[in-house]
Amino acid sequence: MNGVEVLLSPFRLNKVELPNRVVMLPMTRSFSPSGVPTDDVAAYYRRRAENGVGLIITEATGVARPSSINEPDVPHFHGEAALAGWKRVVDEVHAAGGRIMPQLWHVGSKRSNLGRDWVPPSPYESPSGLALNGEPDGDPLSEADIADIIDAFARAAADAESLGFDGVELHGGHNYLINQFFSSDLNRRTDRYGGETLLARSRFAMEILRAIRQRVTPDFPVLLRLSQWKPHDFTARLADTPDIFEQWLTALLDAGATGFDCSQRRYWEPAFPEHDNELSFAGWAKKLTGAPSILVGSVGLSGDVYETLAGKTFKHASLDPLFARLERGEVDLVGVGRALLQDPAWLEKIRSGHVDFPDFSTEALNWLS
Repeated sequence: MNGVEVLLSPFRLNKVELPNRVVMLPMTRSFSPSGVPTDDVAAYYRRRAENGVGLIITEATGVARPSSINEPDVPHFHGEAALAGWKRVVDEVHAAGGRIMPQLWHVGSKRSNLGRDWVPPSPYESPSGLALNGEPDGDPLSEADIADIIDAFARAAADAESLGFDGVELHGGHNYLINQFFSSDLNRRTDRYGGETLLARSRFAMEILRAIRQRVTPDFPVLLRLSQWKPHDFTARLADTPDIFEQWLTALLDAGATGFDCSQRRYWEPAFPEHDNELSFAGWAKKLTGAPSILVGSVGLSGDVYETLAGKTFKHASLDPLFARLERGEVDLVGVGRALLQDPAWLEKIRSGHVDFPDFSTEALNWLS
């Protein structure tokens, strides 16, 4: 098959049959007043399902911990009202023939990217009481706090399955709480949740995965979003070598992960150029483990998300390099973010051969579309 045919071909993720390989990535929008998704949120996701997106992963949703979110209108994934709102979302998406998973989230000590001065009802939390710059910022999480957070993730996953979602994704990237535990800079604990190695610092994530597996059915998909880079250091790596990367991912799979959402700024940049000058982060994940992997990073666009947030305007990019990667089997699934945020019909236009997209900029985004 050529690249377009691969992109449009079905893929099985545990028990879930996806109609194609396109995954709508999580994008925080803050349009859920007091954490409750509205009918507009349900309509927003339904539009992407109606236009053929294979799998939708929702915007990040806060688990049942007071400081799990860093903006007031980020949706919760706990409480009667919020879960009722998510039930409307999943029903609308399924009615349109789509598949959908919530992304479960705890922000840790990471404040809003939008500079808002809102603070959660209890202090921000982190592995070692540190802000992202390494400065003191509150107290380290106690083991009792950690146990409660693990349980909150597990309860959210069980609620997602009860509501009819097709799986869940955990946010383990971008300097949020799970990622902070992975980081040697931010996790300086000397107990069982810290350690000198990445594998040792992954205990928190692995315990979340194991707790989820105890609450959901065996074939319920559980994806894990990972990133190597940090927002202030795009060359940073959690796993310095492919061998360490393989050990890390294998341990996460053994703990209960189904596959990986492999976030990077630009999908065409090699993850380990000293070992392979082409293979992406997701490509390495699939090569080393065989697990389903989502390719992420400026798909269809010439500029990354930080350039968008800085107000830069740029053209839509050719998908030919992406199709080449699909043709050689580098990855299974393709994550699309801003292009689908701007245009719900993006995939349908690809399917029909329509490639004359407008210029892309922050002003071009209709955040309510």
